[in-house]
Amino acid sequence: MALPNVGGGYQVADGNTNELTMTVRPQVNAISAAYTLTAADFASGIVSATSSGNYAVTTPTGAVMDAAFTNAKVGSSFEFSITHGSATNVITLTAGASGVTIVGLATVTGITSGTWVFRKTAAATWSAYRI
Repeated sequence: MALPNVGGGYQVADGNTNELTMTVRPQVNAISAAYTLTAADFASGIVSATSSGNYAVTTPTGAVMDAAFTNAKVGSSFEFSITHGSATNVITLTAGASGVTIVGLATVTGITSGTWVFRKTAAATWSAYRI
């Protein structure tokens, strides 16, 4: 199937059901050591990790996330993934100092990826659910 080259925009109901829904993402950040995620990382939806050892990727605090995502209401959510290209070692998603809770497995082992849904649960409070 060829990709359509006309139209654009999202259609509800019986629109062009054979068309892909495409989005634009900022550049994916590549990391290789302990790191604190930024709003730009969340906007791209992916961080690409390599490692020569085990390390943590830390979320911002809930208050920092609220400041970055000013339009987020309770119940708002987004997906975020960490890909791990090294054959060994473990990358661990850890919660910022306050206001973020990691739910489910927080580790990404070698040559795998992990995806979480971050959901705003209250003011300056987010939960990251492993899916």
